[in-house]
Amino acid sequence: MKILIKGGRVIDPANNLDAIADLLIDGRKISRVAKNIMASADKIIEAKGKIIIPGIVDMHVHLREPGREDKETIASGTGAGLKGGVTSLLAMPNTQPAIDTPQAVKMLKEIIRKDAQLAVYICGAITKGRQGQELADIAGLKQAGVVAISDDGASVEREDLLLRALRQAKKERLLVICHCEDKFLSDHGVVNLGYVSTKLGLRGISRESEYKRVERDIALAKKSAAAIHIAHVSCRESVELVAKAKKAGVRVTCETAPHYFALDDSALWGYDTNLKMNPPLRCAEDVAAIKEGLRDGTIDVVASDHAPHTENEKAIEFDRAEFGVIGLETELAAGISVLIGNGVLQWTGLVQKMCVNPARILGLSKGTLSPSADADIAIIAPDKEWTVKREEVVSKSKNSAFLGRQLKGVVEYTVCAGKIAYQASSPSA
Repeated sequence: MKILIKGGRVIDPANNLDAIADLLIDGRKISRVAKNIMASADKIIEAKGKIIIPGIVDMHVHLREPGREDKETIASGTGAGLKGGVTSLLAMPNTQPAIDTPQAVKMLKEIIRKDAQLAVYICGAITKGRQGQELADIAGLKQAGVVAISDDGASVEREDLLLRALRQAKKERLLVICHCEDKFLSDHGVVNLGYVSTKLGLRGISRESEYKRVERDIALAKKSAAAIHIAHVSCRESVELVAKAKKAGVRVTCETAPHYFALDDSALWGYDTNLKMNPPLRCAEDVAAIKEGLRDGTIDVVASDHAPHTENEKAIEFDRAEFGVIGLETELAAGISVLIGNGVLQWTGLVQKMCVNPARILGLSKGTLSPSADADIAIIAPDKEWTVKREEVVSKSKNSAFLGRQLKGVVEYTVCAGKIAYQASSPSA
């Protein structure tokens, strides 16, 4: 099938392209990007006034399958991704059971083959059962097809074990993704430690619980000469540590999530458990540091950290509610609204952090609109505003930090592997 997208603003940082142009898709691949393409096509999309970007590569997603299909499934999670312009994602391993063996990878691949509506890549566990006691078969996981390893949701407490994992991962050319949390320092907290936690009467989570572990993991990466990626950076000190390590030549990259640049802990006055995540919403000073880290390039990636939970896990007392928020459907709009809207990033910078960089870090041939590249594309109405409504959420779980909030930027089409996989119900003319 041939699809011709006409007259949109095509943004492809991998090719230094930001121009009004046409884009021709032939089968599963991009055929041409040029002005005034004159070619027959099975489908023509008029994209004047729209933004055309590579499909988003979200490198931090919890799809919950296998084991917690009541929260999310491969089918429902990938459907949510398409609504948000996501065409590739990395599924994290904290499922039940954890993705810690080649057999578990094989089983998950079969579910993906049957049910996934977009490209799903697999992150394996660092340790067996993500228990931090014994290394998983890292070589076997790589052979089975994982593209990274992580115990996400938990940090590997034992330094000797993580060092061994880093050395093996380097040998296997695998990325290690680090959840940086010292559980002793976070001490069963539920919100950021500070004025707001005190006024709310809730146990606080110190910034030290994050940045001290960032510091340790960077030191181990330096010692092993392995590549690490720091997940969900939320505080100023973590940004500073990553910046310093990069300047020193350590092979470190990092990500943040939209809630860490869009919201601070003052949003918690209503005890809304949909705003409970780990790490927690930090103070305004930290939000400013996250924005600056995105602006200056210290923070490489914006990822959703999509973490679905059922209603009965969230609609309870704040102390007892599960950590985590969904984000596949709102991450791009949050980036447009907050980062582009406030001049933190230009369009090219946002696409770099949501498409180009995650693909590069994971070693995927994604995130570009080059001729012969996979035809993974999002077409966006950049100024169209919308309100995040529970009844319109595609994800099986509804625990969004942005419920009731107005965002700017609507994905009107998502093209995945050359097929129109998602179309908004009423694309604007």
